[in-house]
Amino acid sequence: MSSAASRLPLVSIIALCYNHARFLETALDSIRAQTYPNLEVILVDDASTDGSRAILERYAAAHPQWQLLLLPENVGNCRAFNQGFRRSKGEFVLDFATDDVLLPERIAQQVRQFEQVGPRCGMVYSDAELIDEAGGHVRYHFRRDAQGQLHPQPASGLVFADVLARYFISTPTMTMRRATLEELGGYDETLAYEDFDFWVRASRNWEFYLLPAVTTQKRLHPQSMSRKGYRPHDPYLTSTIRVCHKALALCRTEAERAALAVRVRWELRQAVRHRNRPEARDLYQLLRELKAVRPLDWLLGLTC
Repeated sequence: MSSAASRLPLVSIIALCYNHARFLETALDSIRAQTYPNLEVILVDDASTDGSRAILERYAAAHPQWQLLLLPENVGNCRAFNQGFRRSKGEFVLDFATDDVLLPERIAQQVRQFEQVGPRCGMVYSDAELIDEAGGHVRYHFRRDAQGQLHPQPASGLVFADVLARYFISTPTMTMRRATLEELGGYDETLAYEDFDFWVRASRNWEFYLLPAVTTQKRLHPQSMSRKGYRPHDPYLTSTIRVCHKALALCRTEAERAALAVRVRWELRQAVRHRNRPEARDLYQLLRELKAVRPLDWLLGLTC
């Protein structure tokens, strides 16, 4: 690495793999293709059973500066990420699922965004191209108007109420500030997934900023985490409810409580629709705590 590159902030890529053998080489090659020079790469395999380990070992042997962590048993995304994070040293950190693809300018663009918006920025996110299993274009994460502008405009700055009310951040596009993750103690390992909890806890005291560019390809396939929600006895929904309780404890204003009620109401409808009745009861009770029960909510509460 040149002396100029070493003066740039170190960026740690925590590359998490669980049975991603079909997509793994494309993902790892996208790390190699980054134009940003000062990278730390930590490969974490969460006890894959599909041949991923051999591919990871081959790439690690070809790139001795990359670290390889082979977990002996499957521990889930949150614990696997934390193990990689504890080994990392970067000022900025990517949680990179190895079924996705980083576009070449991704890290360089996001580091520049951090430098432009200042030290209270805890996370930069951007737009993503959604691709199918073969890599074909499906759509973009954000909708666009007739002029090609993002619509509605995603939130930037202090976005706590925004992340309570609606889903708008594309998780694979996030680059996080290390100090933010350290303040939170990393991911909550008791949860089945990480992003909503990170958004809620981090945005209470840190700013989030949108980089209005497509930086990442997010792969859609049946095993992806985004396809697993709202099944019977769904651990993801259970985790969502736990995060909503955390959010309630963090709310400071009536506007924030109203934003949380929007989220809880939406989750209640999904729970009833998919017959997750114990979770629906929990969500209805949370709406009662928020003093936000509407007539339709009351009827849904009766059904569960």
